[in-house]
Amino acid sequence: MDAKGKVFKYGNNVDTDVIIPARYLNSSDPGDLAAHCMEDIDPEFVRRAARGDIIVAERNFGCGSSREHAPMAIKAAGISCVIARTFARIFYRNAINIGLPILECDEAARIRQGDEVMVRFSSGEITNLTRGEVYQAQAYPEFMRRIIAAGGLVNQVREEMAHS
Repeated sequence: MDAKGKVFKYGNNVDTDVIIPARYLNSSDPGDLAAHCMEDIDPEFVRRAARGDIIVAERNFGCGSSREHAPMAIKAAGISCVIARTFARIFYRNAINIGLPILECDEAARIRQGDEVMVRFSSGEITNLTRGEVYQAQAYPEFMRRIIAAGGLVNQVREEMAHS
């Protein structure tokens, strides 16, 4: 499982209220959430983002409230993964639980808006195709790769139960 896409770059402390504004939390439908993803920080995000694109940020991405709506909106918008120097812990957990790949990488600051990057989740290698650079994030352990490949924790548990 790999990801390749164009980068949408954001700074520090991108909170869950910016990822999916609270005024849209009356729905848990992924399509409804995707339609408003990032609109308060980047009003053109949904229109410009293509399936497979990648969000890159600085520190503390996903801080704020602990709602699952934030990673759900990102995933439903077609984003293949999020790379940041650090994530808020609850966002990290929620993202993995719904099957949204996220990677912590100290070198995320080197990646720029519009760069094309490829991510190899099995090794944690991030290749910036635009700049000809390679960065190293920590690879996922096998159990987390299974959760993400299944599309989330609930799906992974269902698969395991079906095969036992």
